[in-house]
Amino acid sequence: MKPAQAKPESIFSSANEPSAISNDSNTESVSNVSLSDAASSSLAHEASASRGLSRRRFILGLGAFAGAQSLLAPILPSGMISSAFAQTNSSSTIVGKSAGLVVLNDRPINAETPAHMLDDKITKAENMFVRNNGIPPSEIDSQNWVLTIEGESAKQRKQYSLADLKQKFTHHSYQLTLECGGNGRAEFSPGAKGNQWTTGAVACPKWTGVRLADVLKDVGIKDSAVYIGYYGKDTHISGDPSKEAISRGVPINKALEEENLIAWAMNDADIPLMNGHPLRLVIGGWPASTSGKWLERIVIRDQVHDGAKMAAPAYRVPCEPVAPGSKVADEDMCIIHAMPVKSLITFPKSGENHKQSDAFAVRGHAWAGDKSVKQVQISTDFGQTWQQAKVEKPVNRNAWQQWQSEIHFPSKGYFEVWAKATDSDGVSQPMILPGWNPKGYLNNACHRVAVQVV
Repeated sequence: MKPAQAKPESIFSSANEPSAISNDSNTESVSNVSLSDAASSSLAHEASASRGLSRRRFILGLGAFAGAQSLLAPILPSGMISSAFAQTNSSSTIVGKSAGLVVLNDRPINAETPAHMLDDKITKAENMFVRNNGIPPSEIDSQNWVLTIEGESAKQRKQYSLADLKQKFTHHSYQLTLECGGNGRAEFSPGAKGNQWTTGAVACPKWTGVRLADVLKDVGIKDSAVYIGYYGKDTHISGDPSKEAISRGVPINKALEEENLIAWAMNDADIPLMNGHPLRLVIGGWPASTSGKWLERIVIRDQVHDGAKMAAPAYRVPCEPVAPGSKVADEDMCIIHAMPVKSLITFPKSGENHKQSDAFAVRGHAWAGDKSVKQVQISTDFGQTWQQAKVEKPVNRNAWQQWQSEIHFPSKGYFEVWAKATDSDGVSQPMILPGWNPKGYLNNACHRVAVQVV
């Protein structure tokens, strides 16, 4: 049983109110500002109602920008709007995190990272998004932290201190992509309940720890093993010690892949508290909800794990396509496994002014769940034509890949730069929203940034 814990008051940084979220809006009047500032100003009232801004809500938003002209407006696909008008300048401060992260919820704490703050090849710890389902532990005693491995399909029950893990097993470091299953939820229509993530619930830091497979094999795995599940020391949002905030897992064959880690370090330093210090699972390529934080127990199951948020509709999508707005029975929902192919434009920030005479440099990341990315293409005419970008190989399996390109715009005016990745099986991102689902999962539509060519 876990003791009820009070809501931590020290995680938010504010000069006057330590427990308050600091949401400082820097919006200005349209006259005398850049494209992105104008967009922020025109959308400020909408942002206060919903931190996740959907392009679909602002189909007429282009007219709000004084002087912006879209030469390609006649071919803009139905149901889509200018990406310039899905930007805000709202910022929030969480202790240990960059001020630019945008808080979507403060109980539990959830915050996403603007795309331009994810430009580094290795995500900085302070820029990694925060996705919590419960209240983080208020006290951490790393010296006495114990990880227990047990379950119906474990040959024995064993416990390991952090020192045991570090001394007994070989250390490994991998860059692993973690993405919330609901990343992009804000764009679905009809809307889905939950944190209204836009594009920033993804990261790819360097993780260090021991292989999950090595620890499971040290305990012993029975032939009956089907799944593993995790339990952390976070507390249910209600404070009820009899309830788990979240307890998910993966099939045993996924668990035994060599890149999966029981990690204690991020980028060669302690994992930040909000990201699971002192110990967490890291399961790259699958929904980040499978990578349990504040890890204290792993169970080897002889059935699909049945912990909190394993049952429908959590982290499940319809087994067959459904019409938008449909009600889907729980028995018709399937567990999300690998994340779909996706890309992100991290440079430049949306809303740039650019001289037509100069080449326009653009870059970002692409990832594809358990697969690799075969190509990334760029379009400046809403998907009518595409040019190839240069794509780097991943540093290891389940790490995102960097891409870059140069663009020459044909004229002055308003443009959007779109990025589309294709995975090693030949599956590409959709240019518009993928199949609707009740929980708003797996949105991998093309990312876009706005450019005013002058």
